[in-house]
Amino acid sequence: MNAFQYFSRPGSTSKKKYDALRDFYFHNHSAADVAHRYCYQLSAFYSLARDFRNYLKTNPGDCFFFKQESPGRKPISKTSQINKLIISLRKQNYSSEDIVTMANSKDFNISYGYVYQLLIKEGFTRLPRRSKEFKSKQAVDKIEAPVASKLILKNECFTTSTIGIFCFLPIMRKYGIDTLILNSSYPGTRTIGKLSSILSFLALKLFGTRRYSVDDIWCMDRGSGFFAGLNVLPKNAWFSSYSHRVSRAMNVSFLKSLHALWAEHNLLGDTSNLDFTTIPYWGDDGHLENNWSGKRNKALSSMLAVLAQDPDTGIIDYGNTGVLHKNESNVVLEYLDFYRSGGQKQNLKYLVFDSRFTNYENLSKLDDQNIRFLTIRRRGKNIVEAIRALHKSKWKTIRVDSAGMKKRTLKVYDHTIVLRGYSDQSGHAKQIRQVAITGNGKIKPALIITNDFDIKTEAVVRKYARRWLVEKQIAEQIEFFHLNKVSSSMVIKVDFDLTMTILAHNLYRVFAKELERYSSMSDIRIYEKFIANNGRITIHNDNIHVEMKKKRELPLLLQTMNQFNDLKYDQFNKMTIHFAGAASS
Repeated sequence: MNAFQYFSRPGSTSKKKYDALRDFYFHNHSAADVAHRYCYQLSAFYSLARDFRNYLKTNPGDCFFFKQESPGRKPISKTSQINKLIISLRKQNYSSEDIVTMANSKDFNISYGYVYQLLIKEGFTRLPRRSKEFKSKQAVDKIEAPVASKLILKNECFTTSTIGIFCFLPIMRKYGIDTLILNSSYPGTRTIGKLSSILSFLALKLFGTRRYSVDDIWCMDRGSGFFAGLNVLPKNAWFSSYSHRVSRAMNVSFLKSLHALWAEHNLLGDTSNLDFTTIPYWGDDGHLENNWSGKRNKALSSMLAVLAQDPDTGIIDYGNTGVLHKNESNVVLEYLDFYRSGGQKQNLKYLVFDSRFTNYENLSKLDDQNIRFLTIRRRGKNIVEAIRALHKSKWKTIRVDSAGMKKRTLKVYDHTIVLRGYSDQSGHAKQIRQVAITGNGKIKPALIITNDFDIKTEAVVRKYARRWLVEKQIAEQIEFFHLNKVSSSMVIKVDFDLTMTILAHNLYRVFAKELERYSSMSDIRIYEKFIANNGRITIHNDNIHVEMKKKRELPLLLQTMNQFNDLKYDQFNKMTIHFAGAASS
């Protein structure tokens, strides 16, 4: 192309504008002639001339009116800085989710799609599957987490990898748990209030986060911080220092308030299942006792904790990590005092526990207080031989429910016995009912003892069989809530951690109750099906819009959450929360 051809071609839109306006204003050609020469409608050329005059009034001496604009999506601000940050983090083997979390904590506000497209463009391949241990040992020269502070509400939109925990906010508002936390004796600070402090612990518990001391990516997630009423969650050191300020009296007071709340909503029946669990400590502290750990099949330096669970709803309403060998047998009486001290409805009739939970003297005290109990008797050699020597005519065949909606056939021998130490206040021996069971898959017969002589034998067996549910849920808590991975040997700190675990577990139970046909599903399964999800949060003037990514169970979840659309939240300036499905997966 020569110089003549270059100036004779039609040229770009900006050059056409320049030539037309130059002929009109500089050469004084008429508007009609200019419009005809440059193929404009006369009205369109008049509009162009008007826009040019208005532009010169506000931008004198500026020639950017004729700047060529590229079509398509405009680049985001600070593009080079963001791209450099994304590439730097990916070179440290951080996933797209981690990169978005860290970038959004610095108000860059990028999406998963933007990160994905940039990494593809730069030639990065997909990361291999990484274990939690590998993630905890990754390079630590990432961007520094911002300091947690009180949330300042403004119209904005951001993504989060913990969108599912917002489903628990309507549950807490419905049952008044947020108000209960505000009225508790737990401490707060000028920067992070009482409610935000407890919700910070709860956010980690509800999402099953294991608090690695060298991994603070979870504290950069804006969604978790927003859940707690903060910009982001506090750093790991804050959680440790806060626990030092909590006393056992605060935990007991809070558990009593929760107990009254569950009783008020008819979530506690007439039976309570009691069981011990071992919380190991991985260190060299001589002040801890050795306790048997069934998960590891050996005795460990650990804390012995007790839990009390309602067999119908799965609600755990009591926990204590301060159990010592010398007062182990009196825990059942301590729980009875806890239950009766709140002044709430007194529905408790049955206590169910295993053979090593208490002694026969305390069983007598329970009987004196009109409390029915079910427990297993320890089986000595002579007792087992006597049971096996019984004639087959003394045994009765029954069928009881078992797992998978099936029935199981058992043989039982129901009779009364006398136990040493089980006596009335004057010292005279009392009769106690004993039910021997065979056909339960055990080598030795099981011996159930109870002071209830009225219920049928089938009901006795069924009632004790349900106690195994508490053992199952303790195993779930160890796995999902990391009860066996605590970071302190201080009983007070572990006791507070257990209290927060109980609250998180109960929220899962109440949440499952709201879902049709999912009330019996375990916490970890509820988490996997409904809570584990990514999404976007949009804050408007008077409501918070929660958009959750596509998932198989999302329609049922949205149907459940939509019934809470009218609830208002004090920590969010009386805003409402609306749940919806996102347009992307």
